[in-house]
Amino acid sequence: MKAVVSTFKLGVLIGTRDKKTPFSMDLFDKLRPDSGPLAQYAFLKDSYFMFPKLEGDLGSRMMFGGKERIMWSINNYLGLGNHPEVRKIDGESAARWGLAAPMGARMMSGNSDLHEQLEKELSDFVMKEDTILFNFGYQGICSAIDALTDRRDVIVYDAESHACIVDGVRLHQGKRFVFKHNDIENCERMLQRASELVVQTGGAILLISEGVFGMGGDQGKLKEIVELKKKYNFRLLVDDAHGFGTLGATGAGAGEEQGVQDEIDLYFSTFAKSMASVGAFMSSKKHVVQHLRYSIRSQIFAKSLALPVVEGNLKRLELLRSQPEHKEKLWKNVRMLQSGLRERGFDLGETNSCVTPVYLKGSVVEAAKLIYDIRENFNVFCSAVVYPVIPKGQLLLRLIPTASHTEKDIEETLEAFTTVGKRLSEGYYDTQEVPV
Repeated sequence: MKAVVSTFKLGVLIGTRDKKTPFSMDLFDKLRPDSGPLAQYAFLKDSYFMFPKLEGDLGSRMMFGGKERIMWSINNYLGLGNHPEVRKIDGESAARWGLAAPMGARMMSGNSDLHEQLEKELSDFVMKEDTILFNFGYQGICSAIDALTDRRDVIVYDAESHACIVDGVRLHQGKRFVFKHNDIENCERMLQRASELVVQTGGAILLISEGVFGMGGDQGKLKEIVELKKKYNFRLLVDDAHGFGTLGATGAGAGEEQGVQDEIDLYFSTFAKSMASVGAFMSSKKHVVQHLRYSIRSQIFAKSLALPVVEGNLKRLELLRSQPEHKEKLWKNVRMLQSGLRERGFDLGETNSCVTPVYLKGSVVEAAKLIYDIRENFNVFCSAVVYPVIPKGQLLLRLIPTASHTEKDIEETLEAFTTVGKRLSEGYYDTQEVPV
């Protein structure tokens, strides 16, 4: 006999407005403040651990909770965020143009000579034929991946790619293969699978890696990936958000650093790191950029970058090229900080960039107590990264050195880490009561 589900029983399963009319669950009933991999930490002290409020001029010391702290959590690599020439042009440009101009998407009414000038200067700097500006890095690379590939194509990407890349890959309607982080042998296996598949589909292969991985600080193995081009037919897209301005002889990034800039087919970076600004760009061959201009939905259907932002970015790029002392000072600070931490026994993983991760063992609650301790008792502000970004039982304290840091900042930070590291290993944070 066939099983029959009565209207009443169905209503119990999916909810009923009354005994006669079944209806689906209300969307808002599913939303909870503790749902999701990061929202589970919403119980932590609001505006302290999550969504902290930093105040004052951008620099190596800023105000937090009414006290001055040594700041290690802003991506102002070259110290341009508070550079007097940058502040001057930002103010003058805002007064000259306002934030509305140009009004409209670039394709329709939002283009300008300044937009085109910035694209040309960026192309020259990263040694590519042409460049397209994006309003934001996250939406830009997401939309670019979508515009570059169709359902016949296969995407191969590094397992530790940034969320913007992962979301871009999710938009892809074709196959995608992920390879173990910086594992060239595994990458080649994925390329083999992709190559076999595109023969059947008539598609192409896009391989995506990063110049510098933002959590671990290790550079993508671009030189080794480029070598695989001798055996496999693919195009390489590199997200170099943390490498642009910090790596390479001229600051052109990880490709220049590793001697393979010419072999990067699509070079992407954001202005939110070394340029201390807003926006992003992608550089490639002229016909590829032209395709993006007429195909990338996030730019076609969005207002273009405001003129004060564009003019400000032109000034930042000029300083990046003409004042190498900022990059030199940055790396002096990087070496002092990283060597000092290693000498004190801290594990910095495989970083070979400015990104400075400090790996520790402990629980989420211990991480919260340690962060509270180092901020309140040592006036050092850094951010903790916990599961699910890294494995359970591990803590990552992520420090971002900048050109604006001083030797005093670094010395005080090293002393603070020596103390809190010892306290963590001795179980001090198991017993301490800290408001979370």
